[in-house]
Amino acid sequence: MSPYVLTPLLLLGSNILMTFAWYGHLKAPHWPLWMAILVSWGIAFFEYCLAVPANRIGYGTFTGQQLKIMQEVITLAVFAVFSVAVLGEALRWNYLAAMGCLVAAVVFIMLPAG
Repeated sequence: MSPYVLTPLLLLGSNILMTFAWYGHLKAPHWPLWMAILVSWGIAFFEYCLAVPANRIGYGTFTGQQLKIMQEVITLAVFAVFSVAVLGEALRWNYLAAMGCLVAAVVFIMLPAG
């Protein structure tokens, strides 16, 4: 599979896991802190199992800077869905405006330098 397809797919999977690791425990406020940390670390292990190959496979096809911007946009897109579906929060105009700015960042970072 092409790095142009595989890299974003691995980053998407990685960010879904990362979002649950970092924010999923907010739905379980009754858990002791140590349990939230251990569960989050357990999920984060699998997140790294996707993030590291994504960056290894993508580097060379993409620059490090392009990989980082791509990862950030995927993170915000995943979190937008998570915040609505899991946390029950509303998407507000300023979140969408910020996301638009990051999408513009992706466009700029992918333009040829020179």
